[in-house]
Amino acid sequence: MRLLEVALNGHRTPDEHPAIPRTPEELAREARASVEAGAEVLHVHAYAASEETLAAEPCAAMVRAIREACPGVPISQTTALYIAGDDPERRLALIAGWTELSELVTANQGEEGIIELCEHLLERGVGIEAGLLSLADAEAFVESPIAARCTRVLIEPLDADPEVAVAHAAAMENVVAQAGVTLEQVHHGDLIASWAVSERGARGGHGVRTGLEDTTVMPDGTPAMDNAELVREAKRLLART
Repeated sequence: MRLLEVALNGHRTPDEHPAIPRTPEELAREARASVEAGAEVLHVHAYAASEETLAAEPCAAMVRAIREACPGVPISQTTALYIAGDDPERRLALIAGWTELSELVTANQGEEGIIELCEHLLERGVGIEAGLLSLADAEAFVESPIAARCTRVLIEPLDADPEVAVAHAAAMENVVAQAGVTLEQVHHGDLIASWAVSERGARGGHGVRTGLEDTTVMPDGTPAMDNAELVREAKRLLART
């Protein structure tokens, strides 16, 4: 069964799309609509005073609100280093203070301090979605001591050109496969390229991710109405591949 994950907000602003959810209430509403549309995992970024945050209180409020709206649906929080000012020690301290744990986190494998962070979260029972944004990330990940302990791999090239992004995804997947890593994979890209990357991944038997963090447009380039519309389109993609 190929997984369908939704990334509800990320670092996108309301100027990029008017339906970007930020408050716990907005995220809970979008999460519920996305689950009803077919999403099976919810990836989210917490906000406080219009800024992304890894602080315990806003992260806990977000997790509680989504969990109440979508009981039993796994939540995956970001751990992106830039949110902590590119300071790995500050990031670890903030996340060590979390009081309401999500089932999963995404952990970008090319970031400084990522192994220590993953080890800390694994010890607390949180699953790791290992984010691979580049070939260098993939090469580092397959040599990592935490690779075998992760829940799944996210293949997520950021190239704007769909053909380049698809080739980049294929190269990353090949590194993972050649290393004998057999974890579940979920594929996506950025903006219009996300659809091409997801389709290639789905044809290879992998899961896909969509949502307003990843793309604000449909496959034909027209603006998406909201996260749920993107999820419905991704569900159709999985059905035909």
